Amino acid sequence: MTIPFILASASPARRQLLKTVGIDPVVLPSHFDETQITTTDPEALVTTLATGKAEVVAHQQQPPALVLGCDSVLELGGEIYGKPQGIEDAIARWQTMRGQTGRLLTGHTLIDLKQNRQLVRCQITEVDFAPLTDGQIRAYAETSEPLHCAGCFALDGRGGLFVDQIRGCHSNVIGLSLPLLRQMLLELGYNVTDLWSSESP
Repeated sequence: MTIPFILASASPARRQLLKTVGIDPVVLPSHFDETQITTTDPEALVTTLATGKAEVVAHQQQPPALVLGCDSVLELGGEIYGKPQGIEDAIARWQTMRGQTGRLLTGHTLIDLKQNRQLVRCQITEVDFAPLTDGQIRAYAETSEPLHCAGCFALDGRGGLFVDQIRGCHSNVIGLSLPLLRQMLLELGYNVTDLWSSESP
């Protein structure tokens, strides 16, 4: 019997990433209060938030179960950016990002209720942003796509047109690092193929 795999996130992109590789997660958003975490260190921020989300959901479950919490931010020029507050904020953000290189950090916390173990990791991917015109920036912001993304762009959507290069894990930029997840599962004694859904192609 496959151990239940729970995604403590409402992110459609993270759910789709998992489904693409054969894992059909139970989606249980944590509703964790992110405002209580105020650190200015981006790696500490994403790992603390990922852990908070995972622990809230894990406390509501019975073993056996695996619970994954994730959180992403973009770090650019020493500033930490989450989701933009609206279209004008997204435009201003892209005017700063264009032609620059940012770091997309995603914290991953995997809790194994069966073994009462918890792993916390951070994956970092460098992203080179294209030198967009003001018109391109406004057009993209007005699609509303960047309003739902920590980095103000969706690599797996229209935003993929505006990224010149990435260095590091591709899926990490979308929402979670699949290679890192495989490694974390292995560290806990699980083969990722054992989590494949019977309904998956």
